[in-house]
Amino acid sequence: MVSIKDVAKLAGVSIATVSRTINNKDRVNKETRERVRQAIEKTGFSPNTLAQNFRRGRTNFVMVVLPSIGDPFFAGVVKGIQSIAQQKGYNVLFCESKMNSDEFTSLLVSRQADGLILLATVPPSGIEVLNRERHRTLPIVVACEAIQPEVRHLPSVHIDNVAAAKEATRFLISHGHERIAFISGTNTSLLTKDREAGYRAAMKAAKLPVQDSWVLEGKLTIEGAVKATRSLLHLSMRPTAILCANDDMAIGALHEIRSTGLTVPDDISVIGFDDIRYSQAVFPPLTTVRQPAEEIGEKAMYRISHAIEEGITLTSEPELVPHELVIRRTVARRN
Repeated sequence: MVSIKDVAKLAGVSIATVSRTINNKDRVNKETRERVRQAIEKTGFSPNTLAQNFRRGRTNFVMVVLPSIGDPFFAGVVKGIQSIAQQKGYNVLFCESKMNSDEFTSLLVSRQADGLILLATVPPSGIEVLNRERHRTLPIVVACEAIQPEVRHLPSVHIDNVAAAKEATRFLISHGHERIAFISGTNTSLLTKDREAGYRAAMKAAKLPVQDSWVLEGKLTIEGAVKATRSLLHLSMRPTAILCANDDMAIGALHEIRSTGLTVPDDISVIGFDDIRYSQAVFPPLTTVRQPAEEIGEKAMYRISHAIEEGITLTSEPELVPHELVIRRTVARRN
């Protein structure tokens, strides 16, 4: 289906310029107007569709805010969002969370989208606007668990992170590990706090201690995990296993362990989270908790489209999707 986005790309102008040209709302110079006309003709786009949407107070755009368009995990979520958006006739506008607060606020207030899917943190000054717009019937869904306390009340689609971390920790315990470390994300991330809570609950249930020195922040990055793992390896009673709050950090842990001459899993076992595509390519292949990224994206987009089309307010109840512990080759049994 041809969209206004296709017209804008071919004409070399913004979507807003195409809209202004079609609706004669603002002055558009003759040359630009002609480029838009030719692009409409070449693509076969129907301006009547856009006009109908304007009359209904709709843009047929859904905004997706994500940490990075190139992030391997979120690429799967985006694929799911786009799949349902295409089926339902919506265009998707992607915005990276590194945008400044003014840009984010402007996008919300101008209502350039009929709905919003959050995959990342919101700029601080955007929180108030976000809640205000929600009460003005802008459907908002968090894909994956909320990262900030301020948006935890919003509808969401995610795995049970506490249960998933419990399962991963129990798997290590069942293989004879008692000194298990946890490399967390940032100290403000609710998602990684829930994973830490699951880890601690499993350790407590097994009557195993958790030393303060075993729980370190890795900032959800390879570099952060390298630093955290280095600290763990220098402990007099170093852990025999490490659970990481995402796969990037698990990959960082693998690199640092190997750089010291130790081996995975013979000396230290490692488990990651998310099952990004690189988790199978590293050596040894990473045991990890799989999140169904594409399914999360599909369900988030479906909830948004349903709310838009039916004019309903989404409930704040989270929609849970199943996780899976994918067993590869980074966990060994302790004697």
